[in-house]
Amino acid sequence: MAALGIDVEDESILASIFRDSFPENWRENPDFTLYLSELSSYGVDKLNREPERLAEERAQILQQTQELAFSNYKTFIKTAECTKEIYRDFGLVEKHVSSLLDKLPGLSEKCRQFIKETEATGASRRMNSLTLNRHTEILEILEIPQLMDTCVRNGYYEEALELTSYVKRLEKKYSSIPVIQRIVNEVRSSAQLMLNQLIQQLRTSVQLPACLRVIGYLRRMDVFTEAELRIKFLQARDAWLKSMLGSIIDNDPYFHITKTIEACRVHLFDIITQYRAIFSDEDPLLLSSDHTVNESAIFHGWVVQKVSEFLRTLESDLQKGVGGRLDSLLGQCMYFGLSFSRVGADFRGQLAPMFQKVAMNTFVKTVQDALEKFKEDMNLYTLTSAPALLGSTIPVTLPTGQPGTLQPPMVLLDFPPLACFLNNILVTFNDLRLCCPIALAQEVTMCLEGALVKVTKLILTFHRAEETAFSVKERDLFVQFCITFTEDLVPYLNRCLQVLFPPAQVAQILGIPPTQLHKYGSIGCINITAILELLDFLLPKKEIIIPPQSPNQILTAETILESPVSEIKTGKLSEQYPPSTILSSSVQSFTTEEMKPGPLYVDSQTAENTLLQAGL
Repeated sequence: MAALGIDVEDESILASIFRDSFPENWRENPDFTLYLSELSSYGVDKLNREPERLAEERAQILQQTQELAFSNYKTFIKTAECTKEIYRDFGLVEKHVSSLLDKLPGLSEKCRQFIKETEATGASRRMNSLTLNRHTEILEILEIPQLMDTCVRNGYYEEALELTSYVKRLEKKYSSIPVIQRIVNEVRSSAQLMLNQLIQQLRTSVQLPACLRVIGYLRRMDVFTEAELRIKFLQARDAWLKSMLGSIIDNDPYFHITKTIEACRVHLFDIITQYRAIFSDEDPLLLSSDHTVNESAIFHGWVVQKVSEFLRTLESDLQKGVGGRLDSLLGQCMYFGLSFSRVGADFRGQLAPMFQKVAMNTFVKTVQDALEKFKEDMNLYTLTSAPALLGSTIPVTLPTGQPGTLQPPMVLLDFPPLACFLNNILVTFNDLRLCCPIALAQEVTMCLEGALVKVTKLILTFHRAEETAFSVKERDLFVQFCITFTEDLVPYLNRCLQVLFPPAQVAQILGIPPTQLHKYGSIGCINITAILELLDFLLPKKEIIIPPQSPNQILTAETILESPVSEIKTGKLSEQYPPSTILSSSVQSFTTEEMKPGPLYVDSQTAENTLLQAGL
């Protein structure tokens, strides 16, 4: 507007004057403003002619328009038709554009989804390409579980441990990958199978080199602590030892215990050797932050348990009875304990009370059987003359006279109950001699003394039952029966006891002089006085003749009581045989090797010849 010569001030004046004369939209037309400014510059005349000019110009324009429309009507028709078609096409375009706008959000979402899928496909393609390039390495990793299982089942434990270590490293780096986690789980399963196989090997007859290898593998597996590993080793080897002991036939107690001793001595010693070769006893094992325990406590407890189990087995088999082979069994057990002393597990001190108990129980039982047999014999016994008695059918076995033996009194053959009783006691002595602990001296003596007291009571019972029916001859025979029992049987058993338990040895163990042994009660010597007191009223009174003493002879009351009455009466305690040496000299003629009774059954003819040779 400034270019047309109209300044801004004039324009504002015109706008304020004609503000309400024209529509608002005209003011926005620049031609209207220009025309208004031009009218403002006209004079009055020109302004009066302006309507006419405008009317003429309008008529002229209208005429021109009509002429133009007439001359170009086809164009107008075409224009109208085109306008109509264009309007219709614009409607279709607007409709399709609206439809397109409605579908654009879905298309946009599909495009984004397509982009994502394309990216995923691209990534997958890149991964496939990478996988294809590293196919060999990936295949090796995927085959690790199968290779691990093959190594374990074929015993290639070194390779299996290397695979396990490699898989552990993979797990640390790629624990989030499912395939790696699955491989780790399968390898752990194979490692558990390997662990079971290694422990199972310790349950077999494995030697030290194999034990070292197995324990080395277990340590490298890092499954157990050091204490747990030692316990597992002992448990596995203990299971194998129990299987070996369980396979021993237990029908015969002696066979069972001897085989048990042999198995324990060999296999248990091997296990101890293996344990000490594999594990160190120097360093304590850390169990917790506050407590420590020495490894030797684990091992010591296991050894003590095994020794205790063996002793229980030994005691059980001994109670079942091992026949007359107690000495052989004792020797094997002592050798077993001696061999274990090299590993600090000497248990021989625990064997003595056990064998003493068995030996004593066996002795007591056989003595009781001898008493029962004597009781039966006394119930069937009748006093008859010596020739008739010798013709009886009662079998009696007494040792025959052999050089260097303690000869039983032959006068006992006149009285079969006494001979049978002595024979049974001698059999008991011979069984005891095979395993005769000196500690049993007092118990054996008291048992035998009690048995002789019961024999005496049985004799008295026989006397009371038959006394009223005795004839003079039968009475004399019964008195002779009692004299033979007190003067021959009892002193002979006393001498046998002193062969089993030599007074000098007993006194040495007690730490006292042999001459003071009698002050300590019944230790290896029967109290004959207690037995004589019961039969004193039946025995004839005998005069004791004391022979003259030489200067070097010492006669004591103990010597007189210990000597047979017949020797005291006949004066056999001479100067050549001092009373203190009579008993010891007779003991020396009884050797421990010849103590058994001979397998002789005395018939009537043999007995008669024997009595004739003896001057009867």
